[in-house]
Amino acid sequence: MSEKENMLAGLFYNAADPELVAARQQTRRLLWKYNATDPADETQRQDLLQQLCAQVGNGVHIEPPFFCDYGKQIHLGSNVFFNFNCVILDCARVDIGDGTQIGPYVQIYTATHPIDPTARAGGKEFAAPISIGKNVWIGGNAVILPGIKIGDNSVIAAGAVVTRDVPPNCVFAGSPAKLIRRFYEFEKKN
Repeated sequence: MSEKENMLAGLFYNAADPELVAARQQTRRLLWKYNATDPADETQRQDLLQQLCAQVGNGVHIEPPFFCDYGKQIHLGSNVFFNFNCVILDCARVDIGDGTQIGPYVQIYTATHPIDPTARAGGKEFAAPISIGKNVWIGGNAVILPGIKIGDNSVIAAGAVVTRDVPPNCVFAGSPAKLIRRFYEFEKKN
């Protein structure tokens, strides 16, 4: 298997592989154009997003600057919003559902490295997909780690570090992020 095939399969791969380096360079060129667009030119922004991402639903809006590794593993539903300075390391698939809102400086990481220092020194890394449901709100400076699934309608508080799956209809906060409340508990108190 090629290093790209290993990466997409969740196996160890070498990110310095020439095919992967070339793909990241192509993405950097598209991002450079996207991040330099006129704020009023939504047509150009949408065209560049279509070139960059695997799927872009209707009404997607990403405030520049925006950064990602490849773009081709990013699948965006309709009416998704990203605020300024978001990063997606899309070495594996990233799904973001309809109506999800993502605050500034949010970081979504599918890429990771071995914990063992000897293995890490060998230069290999691996990736795990991330799935973010519909109508999710992720506050500014939150970090979503590899392999995480966030259920529909959930809220991730600003600054949270999500290290485990989040069920639907919940609020998670902190580092590591923990369940603060389910929505039915919130509604009873208000």
